[in-house]
Amino acid sequence: MTRTEIDTTDDRHTQIAVDDPSTGAVIGRISVASAEQVADAVARARRAQPGWADIGPRARGQMFARSRQWFIDHQQEIIDSIVAENGKAEEDAVIEVVYCVTAFSYWGKQAPRLLAETKVRSLSPLVIGRSMYTRREPIGVVGIIGPWNNPLINSFGDAIPALAAGNAVVLKPSEYTPLTALLMERMAKECGWPKNVFQVVTGAGATGQALVDTADFVMFTGSTRTGRAVAARAGERLIPCSLELGGKDALIVLSDASVERAVNVALHGALFNGGQMCTSVERVYVEASVYDKFVTRLHERFNEVKLGKSTGLGSTDVGAMTFPPQVATVEEHIEDALERGARVLAGGHTLTSPGRFFEPTLLVDVDHSMKCMTEETFGPTLPVMKVDNAEEAIELANDSRYGLQASIIGKNMARARRLAAQLEAGCVTINDAQTNYMAFGLPMGGWKESGLGARHGAEGIRKYTKLQAVSVNRFPMNRDPHMIPYSPSFYRLVLRGLKAVYGKARR
Repeated sequence: MTRTEIDTTDDRHTQIAVDDPSTGAVIGRISVASAEQVADAVARARRAQPGWADIGPRARGQMFARSRQWFIDHQQEIIDSIVAENGKAEEDAVIEVVYCVTAFSYWGKQAPRLLAETKVRSLSPLVIGRSMYTRREPIGVVGIIGPWNNPLINSFGDAIPALAAGNAVVLKPSEYTPLTALLMERMAKECGWPKNVFQVVTGAGATGQALVDTADFVMFTGSTRTGRAVAARAGERLIPCSLELGGKDALIVLSDASVERAVNVALHGALFNGGQMCTSVERVYVEASVYDKFVTRLHERFNEVKLGKSTGLGSTDVGAMTFPPQVATVEEHIEDALERGARVLAGGHTLTSPGRFFEPTLLVDVDHSMKCMTEETFGPTLPVMKVDNAEEAIELANDSRYGLQASIIGKNMARARRLAAQLEAGCVTINDAQTNYMAFGLPMGGWKESGLGARHGAEGIRKYTKLQAVSVNRFPMNRDPHMIPYSPSFYRLVLRGLKAVYGKARR
């Protein structure tokens, strides 16, 4: 039985089988939560949320410290869970654990500051003497719908700032990788979190739709197509949502780049997590003067990459393809490229016995008539295109409906910064790729069809709050001069003041 099949041998419950993508073996089964069960979970969360909010951000931070220690004590168990259901290399799973441990620390410490009251000043003469400030309240119940490519980071990882802001969370993980999320539910219980503040509901698309129909806020990570549907339903309900969607992230190698650095960044950016990342490097543009040297060295490095099932640290570089339909997408993109004149320098084949693997694939002689350069591939492939100059590279990088992330490799920082400002992407890294994702103080969000809202930074926690503005008249008179019945002399004075303060006579 594959994970896409439904097990109905038990007439009382419908279950989904979860398999190990690297072997095909079934490693668990999950129940499918109905719309009524999702609504019940949200109702329980809504009842639990006020008490969680009332303890304040500092007390929640202390709870996070306890959870952080649980992660340290159970790190191998978490890593094994991720590797088993996702099929990735153990090193890739370690990064997920590092992310959540440091996220507990960051949001636990920064939440009091980021959620604190903020004083506001105004130059208007009509509010002289007023004290003004903004304050924030948690939204209520945050529904998180996670993807299959990162069972911990993009599922439970999004719950951490939402919880830090005082919300309750109901998490619906991908039906392909739900087991690590259920492990997090166990963590919350063992760390003494209040009951129902964090819950997991499992199932497929209908379960996620039910969560969108009942939560007070939706955080969704996944395809642009599904993201549109989530945003549409959130709009109908007039609830906020945050979306991280597709990407076709470009890397530009400038003529003055360190070729060795460029090769390493491109290789890791393309193959980390088997290329199954929204922030994967999916296309490379190289200035002509360094193109041959870059491709030659990159080809050598591709041939050194180890592909296979992870059996521990150092056993493999690229793991399995987690999502069965994604294999077909990768195959389609390579076939299309070859039909249009591209060449495969390394890889290019599917390996399916046992498990689901795709060889790390290096493509050259590519252009924008090919799907591999314009559509999201989401696999261990890297097409490389020669360009005459950086201006052409920028134009081609921006020739995309996506705008999640982009990278530039070069030694001239002034030039690299100028080019970065021309890229139509929510995140740009210079001489790096993807490392910004571990910088919690730095916002990350997509432009164009890559999403709405942002992870990380102040917005990464404030988006989970409602904003209230407060104006206080500390020394109220019985009647202000601007009030009805109007005083012409007062308003003449206001007009003269405007001219004196803001008029063009002031130079």
